[in-house]
Amino acid sequence: MLRIHFFFVVIVGVVWGICCFSCKKSSSPAPENSGGGNPGNELDTVYQPVDPPVAATIGWFMNSWQPKAYTAPTQYRDTLMPAGKATVTVQVDMNQVITKVSPYVFGNNANTWMGQMVTEPALLQYITDLAPHIIRGPGGSISDLYFWNQSSAPPPDVPDSLYDGNGHKTPAGYWFGMNTQSWTLSIDHYYQMLQQTHSEGILTVNYAYARYGTGPHPVQTAAHLAADWVRYDHGRTRYWEIGNESNGTWEASYQIDTTTNQDGQPAIITGQLYGQHFNIFADSMRAAAREIGATIYIGAQLLDAPPASWQTATDKGWNAGVLTTAGQKADFFIVHDYFTPYQKNSTAAEIIDSGLSVPGRIMQYLNQQFAQYGIPPKPVTLTEWNIFATGSMQMVSYLAGLQAAIVLGELIKNQFGEASRWDLANGWDNGNDMGMFNIGDEPGAPKWNPRPAFYLMTYFQRYFGDRMVASTVQGSSDVLCYASSFSQGPAAGLVLINTGNTPQTVQILLNHFAPASRYYWFTCTGGNDNGEFSRKVYINGYGPAGVSGGPANYNQILPYSAMASPQIQVTLPARAVVFLQVPARHG
Repeated sequence: MLRIHFFFVVIVGVVWGICCFSCKKSSSPAPENSGGGNPGNELDTVYQPVDPPVAATIGWFMNSWQPKAYTAPTQYRDTLMPAGKATVTVQVDMNQVITKVSPYVFGNNANTWMGQMVTEPALLQYITDLAPHIIRGPGGSISDLYFWNQSSAPPPDVPDSLYDGNGHKTPAGYWFGMNTQSWTLSIDHYYQMLQQTHSEGILTVNYAYARYGTGPHPVQTAAHLAADWVRYDHGRTRYWEIGNESNGTWEASYQIDTTTNQDGQPAIITGQLYGQHFNIFADSMRAAAREIGATIYIGAQLLDAPPASWQTATDKGWNAGVLTTAGQKADFFIVHDYFTPYQKNSTAAEIIDSGLSVPGRIMQYLNQQFAQYGIPPKPVTLTEWNIFATGSMQMVSYLAGLQAAIVLGELIKNQFGEASRWDLANGWDNGNDMGMFNIGDEPGAPKWNPRPAFYLMTYFQRYFGDRMVASTVQGSSDVLCYASSFSQGPAAGLVLINTGNTPQTVQILLNHFAPASRYYWFTCTGGNDNGEFSRKVYINGYGPAGVSGGPANYNQILPYSAMASPQIQVTLPARAVVFLQVPARHG
């Protein structure tokens, strides 16, 4: 597989039960009264949402928040409201704000093996439509083999070989930011790609160089290289990570040859050592930022779950070491999670459950860790996420897109500051491909053909508002709801997900909100190919022309629309995602 590197995440912990306002169960009270079917009620017209304080786990990631506008479409496919009694009732309290939505939870990852990007207009248009807001570079584990200022050879103080995950020395395989060949991504083209897609960057500096460097002062040398990158960047990037998964046995930072090290470092990394090095990097990078008049934020790595008994001593002491040595200096904390067990042929139900459970587990565990080690909660970023499920083309399936929609809802609900899905493009590997777009090796599909996750995530960020509001679901544990409001309009934006195999008829009751005469929706479903893991997505009946992906005319598809009187009701097919918008009544 062309993924270049591997990740190993163990998902354990207790499901977080605090403030489960949306989806299957909720601790929020039922609305006092309901709009939707009773637009004349006085309570419905009192739309006065009150924002709670910004969660510390979002923090300054909310500084870029902007009110979001919704404009009702002038063209639509006029449709009768589904007949019959609803099997599910969704109640939404438009005044009960859970959180403003961080614009950075929709992020993604670029990498240095996907080509120069700016030479690919189709890909750039897809990314622009996806609107991830933030794109991480230069690419996972290769960040610790990456010399941003070199074009073809590393500096002289690095070894030719490094330890792999099995403790064997293998050729290092360094990467270079000034390499302008067509097959790779240069740092300057990364910056251009961000500009052309209206995205911000988050960059991972080469921390491992501080470990495997053979010079007399490897930590200071590596920190100086990172600081020089900040100077070269000249304020284009605000968010910086020190290293990638540095605790992992697969990482270049994990084990070094002590016979070539000159500053007395141990062979195996610890969280305490990483924390000490983090402080040196942070001091150098912040000094560089002050020189150029830039504001930067620097993140430190944590583990997002309690280590299992079989994990390494490094893992078992990682969070304690990092938090006690660098917890005060870090601006934010970084975790990665791939939701399902490593290389297991996971079922659809297991993948869906992971989307529902993992974000809450992560946040609960990190808050416990902050309290245990006396660190005030700070912004939390999930800079890599996806599924590890393999064997049935799960990664490229519609089901992966449905899970991605669930994950976005749960990340917002659990108040993450930032999240970047892994990744924009990867390698086919018989369908075990985490890439959102076909890099060019998927049989029968055009280059850059989007996978279903692209369509589900694009529609989510378009039709979900700027505030998440409280909702409850009654009638089926299979139906999920993530509810939102648009500040400008105003309007309600709901993501309704049927995780089961039985179609449902859903009635929506809006409290403290007077709906307009019409409501609008898009229905996304999978195809009938490949069992549970269809490689296709259909939007309002439109699907792909080829073997995989979705409709080429996704930007031109008209929403369904029905009259909102006497009530708001929609059909939710099996394993479907519905993006529903209800404008407010004016006058």
